[in-house]
Amino acid sequence: MRQILVESGLEPQYLELEITESMMMDAELSTEILKELNDYGVKISLDDFGTGYSSLSYLKLLPIHKLKIDRSFITDITMNPSDQAIVATIISMAKHFNMNVIVEGIETQGQLDFLTENACKEIQGYYFSHPLPATEVEKAFFTPVRKRFDHPL
Repeated sequence: MRQILVESGLEPQYLELEITESMMMDAELSTEILKELNDYGVKISLDDFGTGYSSLSYLKLLPIHKLKIDRSFITDITMNPSDQAIVATIISMAKHFNMNVIVEGIETQGQLDFLTENACKEIQGYYFSHPLPATEVEKAFFTPVRKRFDHPL
């Protein structure tokens, strides 16, 4: 990883790696690797939190910077009190651990409203856009902003 960062010129703090809970099955090896990456400045996100072998001990032992809440908790969040409780609890717990949260699978205004009411600041999903090639992302999101700033009123 260090070699790739050196070759690319990317500063480590701008790299965020997503890992899955299953990757941590060998906790001894995982802990060592993740601590080295963290010490180097790389950020670590735990993907699909709550859907696999979740252990709260991982959150206190490993240098995790962000929890990514799986879309399976979001699909029925506007109607399912259990999903609401799980998501609100994960967001609150992450804040207490000084972690960020990102929620995937946002497809409706109601889902977005619930998450913003619960102070979730990072979200992704088809509500905003389907996956796009880099050229389409630039055309859809960056070109209009550039034009707006290039032509002041």
